[in-house]
Amino acid sequence: MYKIAVLPGDGTGPEVVEEGLKVLSAVCKMEGIEYETTSYDFGGDRYLETGEILPDDAIEELRGYHAIYLGAVGHPDVEPGILEKGLLLRLRFELQQYINLRPVKLYPGVECPLANKTPEDIDFVVVRENNEGLYCGTGGFVYKNTPNEVALQELVNTRFGVERCLRYAFEYCRQRDNRKQLTLCAKTNVLTYAHDLWWRAFNEIGEEYPDIERDYAHVDATCMWMVKNPEWFDVIVTPNMFGDIITDLGAMIQGGMGIAAGGNINPQGVSMFEPIGGSAPKYTGQGKINPLAAICSGAMMLDELGESRAAQMIENAVMKVTDSKIKSLSAGKMGYTTSEVGDLVVKELSNA
Repeated sequence: MYKIAVLPGDGTGPEVVEEGLKVLSAVCKMEGIEYETTSYDFGGDRYLETGEILPDDAIEELRGYHAIYLGAVGHPDVEPGILEKGLLLRLRFELQQYINLRPVKLYPGVECPLANKTPEDIDFVVVRENNEGLYCGTGGFVYKNTPNEVALQELVNTRFGVERCLRYAFEYCRQRDNRKQLTLCAKTNVLTYAHDLWWRAFNEIGEEYPDIERDYAHVDATCMWMVKNPEWFDVIVTPNMFGDIITDLGAMIQGGMGIAAGGNINPQGVSMFEPIGGSAPKYTGQGKINPLAAICSGAMMLDELGESRAAQMIENAVMKVTDSKIKSLSAGKMGYTTSEVGDLVVKELSNA
């Protein structure tokens, strides 16, 4: 019996989560998987009403679940950064979800903005370090709001944090049924302290994985090759901030935010799964938002829980929907409502 905490969140988050849970229910019935969900109202509305982002006991309570299913974070009436740092980043850091896992895969029927690229060309995974780097929040101001103001934001990397991310990436690359190539994306020629640590650890640990081909690319070159030759990549491992940037680029080349799913992984604890696209508040309640990214993140959740067959069933159903049913991944242009797209995936599951 899997225990799943559901955080629908803000904006269109509850709408896409509803469709994700619809698909989850269907596949679990088919596969005899037992689970129960508990919903939490953490997000912008609660913050505006109570001034509270996460109760003091929330982190410990969430540790008791097998997984967390998140809709979206971001509210138009809440100053940017408050919910992102107080909810999303706090969960990632305090629950030690030190891997952000982002598949970049072009599904059949999805329009790719890159000329002449097909699903055979775009199928790689980004392993982003998720607990260190510039996102630690280490820094501050001197002489704030004066002409002499100084703002400091420190890049924090530890051997422990770098190594556990790299080991996860090597193991993931080994288990992935592909070319067994791991690319380190960094900036060793400029960030000569922090990324020298990444480079040395990458090569030292790589000696333990002789079956994995090691590759390196500066982050700017990585962006260039993702656009020009995405077929060159198998698994990319990268520090936190660079991962944040290149995964959004990855989402675009796989067809857009409407299909991009991600996982915040603690291999020894509770992991959290979410669509990448954010809360999209302008579409709230209109039934126009694409739920496929949320549905795919539900498949990632099942895979992390060890239910790989059920996860693959969802992905196969989604690919059938993209290949022959919906007109576009863009909100309001799908040819179906949010709920109807969820129904299409369930129907394809039952037809499998």
